[in-house]
Amino acid sequence: MPGFKRFFLGRRLANDETHHTQVNNFIGLSVFSSDALSSVAYATQEIMASLSTNLHGIVAVTAIGAAVHPIYHLSIPVALGIVGLLVILGIGYRQTITAYPGGGGAYIVAKENLGEVSALVAGASLLADYILTVSVSVAAGIAAITSAAPYLQGNNVALTIACIALIAIANLRGVKESGALFAVPTYGFVVMMLTLLLWGTLKSVPAVAAITPDLAHMAAPDPHASTFTGLALVWIFMRAFSAGCTALTGVEAISNGIQAFKEPSAKNAAKTMVWMIILLGVMFLGITLLASKFGVIATHNPDPLFVPETLLSQLAKAIYGDVTHGLPKLLYLMNQGFTFAILVVAANTAYADFPRLAALMGRDNYLPKQFASQGDRLVFSNGIIILTLVSCFLVWLLHANTSLLLPLYALGVFTGFTLSQTGMVMHWVKLKKTEPRWLTKAITNGVGAVAAGIVMVDIAITKFTHGAWFIVVLIPVMVIVFQRIHRHYIRVKSRLAASRTEYVYARKNRVVVLVSRIHRGTLEAIRYAKGIAERGQVEAITVDFPDAHGKPSAERARLEADWHRYCEGIPLRVIESGFRKIVEPIEEELDRMRAAEPELTFTVVLPEFVSAKWWGNLLHNQTALRLKAILISKPKTVVISIPYHLDSDLE
Repeated sequence: MPGFKRFFLGRRLANDETHHTQVNNFIGLSVFSSDALSSVAYATQEIMASLSTNLHGIVAVTAIGAAVHPIYHLSIPVALGIVGLLVILGIGYRQTITAYPGGGGAYIVAKENLGEVSALVAGASLLADYILTVSVSVAAGIAAITSAAPYLQGNNVALTIACIALIAIANLRGVKESGALFAVPTYGFVVMMLTLLLWGTLKSVPAVAAITPDLAHMAAPDPHASTFTGLALVWIFMRAFSAGCTALTGVEAISNGIQAFKEPSAKNAAKTMVWMIILLGVMFLGITLLASKFGVIATHNPDPLFVPETLLSQLAKAIYGDVTHGLPKLLYLMNQGFTFAILVVAANTAYADFPRLAALMGRDNYLPKQFASQGDRLVFSNGIIILTLVSCFLVWLLHANTSLLLPLYALGVFTGFTLSQTGMVMHWVKLKKTEPRWLTKAITNGVGAVAAGIVMVDIAITKFTHGAWFIVVLIPVMVIVFQRIHRHYIRVKSRLAASRTEYVYARKNRVVVLVSRIHRGTLEAIRYAKGIAERGQVEAITVDFPDAHGKPSAERARLEADWHRYCEGIPLRVIESGFRKIVEPIEEELDRMRAAEPELTFTVVLPEFVSAKWWGNLLHNQTALRLKAILISKPKTVVISIPYHLDSDLE
């Protein structure tokens, strides 16, 4: 088992090797920006699908080259608005990085400036969205593959879960190794997107279009199509805008992971943030413009088990032309391959930030303290494992269908954005006497807070019936759970502190040995019991299953016949169990004994086999494990296991 673990996770790292897990800007961009950059693969698609939903029953557009309803050109102002919001948030988070060089996620900023409840709301929002980041990104990556290889359609769930498992193993090895592994997909995707945008732009130039035959299928607006006006148009814009805001998920990741950058960490993180904003803005806006230009749209399929061809795949076919052979085929396959790759590794953003945030909240006693424990590779292994299990469950539950997953997505992110930017405003106000240009900085973050808040309300309203209601309910529930955990830790701490002044007096000890038959393990347990008990305070208990006529079993007869030969002086108490139970009758008998002699402490001794092979232990001691789990909660009860090591030649 240790060799198996080391094979997958690598050698153990000591505490003084923490610096080996820090990354440079080049690797940092791939580790912390892959989520944001990869979102261009589905953000424009969600805008177009949202617009298609509004046309249901009016027009049916499913293929490139058909007449495109004018409403689809609304995608351009929507994209421009989202890019503007991206710039606002980018500037705001760059200020956060400078102000919180130790890590300035929404949880930390809200905790220091807005109070406990706001911090817990931010923490709950981010934890939920990190889980969705894994589910959405990997599911979208598999959709890119099935778009290029339709024969894989129907295996999306299995393929998605397999990829999540691989990402989890990479992250259990440590952030540096996973970052280096993910650099190629991230930068390969950026190169392919820029190539696609350049190629599409050139084909859109009139001089080039005149000599390019496959541009003849470019769609043009249908002048006779129905149009929307007034409040209907506002509502459609709001829906499309909230759908497209999935492009902004992951923007906060760098501010959460500042300490993972090499020194000077804050300066390097700020530079990486700027490059992320530039690349994300160019790619998202470019894809939306070309999709509108080439008449490429997307629709939500009513069948949740069917994942349709992605918009990016359609756009690549429209731009490169005939993708069945030659250079167009190579470019198309590379486009889909790198799209799949970055969407899969985009989950690494969540794997980098979810465990860190969970560890922070664990140290603050809002989550179990186990989340703050680092594993052999100096990573928060418990957070990684929980993230993997929950995201895989979501993938299975929603059939790895991004159309079902994405409506849950952006609300939590923008809740975090709003609280973070609002907290930064309060931060600058607190420092107004010492911080130069504090008012300018406060206004900058204030604009970000207002913009993010408006979008948060937009998403909550327009996506409520499409799944956002679940996040609206989930976040308050998570906050209540966090508070209950916190109160529990406070109660335990205060109780332990008060117990120092309590009088500790000696108690008499009665030792009870649980036996089934006589063997060396039983004899060792009885000898140990005699050593810790006073004279006459040791007895043995066994459980017997009488037959249908109430007669004792043969096992009981053998045990009683041999008992005085091997265990002379130790009384044997037999409990008859007519319902073939073992644990429950022992529990009831010990409860009666404790009630009859409340002044005693009862020590329960359990003989347990220890197998030479790890798998052999799975075949023994299950009843003992159940007994320990139950008896440990009983007052004035001590449970002791006496191991009996089986010889390896008996295996």
